[in-house]
Amino acid sequence: MSGTTTAAAALRRRAAGAGANRWVVLVVLCVSLLLVAVDATVLHVAVPAVTEDLRPGAIELLWIVDIYPLVCASLLILFGTLGDRVGRRRVLLLGYGLFGLASGLAALAHDPQVLILARALLGVGGAMIMPATLSILRQVFPDRRERALAIGIWSAVAAVGAAVGPLLGGFLLEHFWWGSVFLVNIPLMLVSLPVGRLLLPESKGDGKGPWDVVGALMAAAGLFGVVLGVKRLGGGEAVASVFTVAPLVIGAVLLILFVRRQRRREYPLVDLRMFARPAFSTSVGCIVLAMLALVGLELIAAQYLQLVLGLSPLETGLRLLPLTFAAMASGLAGARMLRRFGPRRMVCFGFCLTAVAVLLLTAMGGEDNPALLLSGFVLLGFGLETTLFGAYESMLSEAPPEQAGGAAAIGETSYQLGAGIGIALLGSVMNAAYAPGLANVSGVPASASAAASHSLGEAYDVAAQLGGPAGVALQRAARDCFVHGLHVTLLVSAVLLLLGALMALRLPRVMQCEAPAVELPKPREVAESRVSA
Repeated sequence: MSGTTTAAAALRRRAAGAGANRWVVLVVLCVSLLLVAVDATVLHVAVPAVTEDLRPGAIELLWIVDIYPLVCASLLILFGTLGDRVGRRRVLLLGYGLFGLASGLAALAHDPQVLILARALLGVGGAMIMPATLSILRQVFPDRRERALAIGIWSAVAAVGAAVGPLLGGFLLEHFWWGSVFLVNIPLMLVSLPVGRLLLPESKGDGKGPWDVVGALMAAAGLFGVVLGVKRLGGGEAVASVFTVAPLVIGAVLLILFVRRQRRREYPLVDLRMFARPAFSTSVGCIVLAMLALVGLELIAAQYLQLVLGLSPLETGLRLLPLTFAAMASGLAGARMLRRFGPRRMVCFGFCLTAVAVLLLTAMGGEDNPALLLSGFVLLGFGLETTLFGAYESMLSEAPPEQAGGAAAIGETSYQLGAGIGIALLGSVMNAAYAPGLANVSGVPASASAAASHSLGEAYDVAAQLGGPAGVALQRAARDCFVHGLHVTLLVSAVLLLLGALMALRLPRVMQCEAPAVELPKPREVAESRVSA
């Protein structure tokens, strides 16, 4: 009888992820994350080809680009908590299947409406995959030391995916039609489904009480409204527009009602008591602030490289690669840094290093300076990844294992909200600093100056139409104003990053580690224990 008990205990430890195959599980999870991260950016370079082929209207084109992150951000809490209820592996495998089907539909889309639908379904699949990968990782690595290393690898893969997307898209577009950027997902999903079913352990929460369907729908609708409103602000829409204000207000009201509902329920969808833990709430705040300060900068930096320095999209992607490599290095070294310095000093250092990088980049001007950009982007990538690694690891370690899916969803939602708010906020700062300088350009009509003040790209178009000395003057003034606006935006970002460093002081000083994970007995040992029974 004792042998049977020993074998059963070993199998239970395997289900919890304590076995030697946990590193194989990590590989499967990283492939899942890589696919979602690539798909979030791969379409950006294909937009001109899609526009030429499908002829979408301006609103349709906006939805083609934005519907994927919008739907994905809205449904993270819904599917994260559903995974806690019905099984995280089950939700992940369903996400694989849906992602593959939606990729095929997107590749073969013959009109804008079908492509919008396919991108929305891709967002649903992404929302099923993203929190599931992180919550399964939480279960598979119960020892915090190993979990920190696993999260470092996981975050390094995320950085690779974000950078590979545009490069992969550019390569495919040079050899195939635009639908190939979606077809590349299908072979990976065909491999991931059977491998994931075979290797990934199933895990779920304690299962107490019914799943709050109404609360899940309220959270999804509320997040959809807030993210939509923030994206409209980031796209330059009028603040007073009813199509901007209405989603923001409705979404905020729904989220407030969601929070009140969760506090009253005996078995809440999301245990808000997690936010009473300083390490958890501070980690979430650090994720939001880091993304708020930096995602808008990435877009502005891409414009600077292409429109001010005149680099091609491929050259721009190559210039940004050092940022990705530095982020990868930080992710791989993160576990050792966390053990040595602790969450507080690690996240605080990451914020400060990123602020130094941002201040260094204020030396960018109208002329190319490769050495400056290289050093700035390396510091930026290393500092940002150090911050996000420490914050994610602290947040996930503070959450109870049975709430792993909900905690992962909160972290991913914070990431998406921070990115959206950052684009809106820093875009507004950029426009406020850029536009006034174009009001009184010598020889340029007021109507042309007003059109040029919308963006640097429009300013170049207006200058080309004007021609002559007035066109040259407008183009030079627009470039100078853009560089000035970039400097102001960098300074605002540095302030936000230093505020993040102050916030990080609430994190624990040292990394509290659980007992080391118990290794699985070899298959022969399990068999012998059964025989002895």
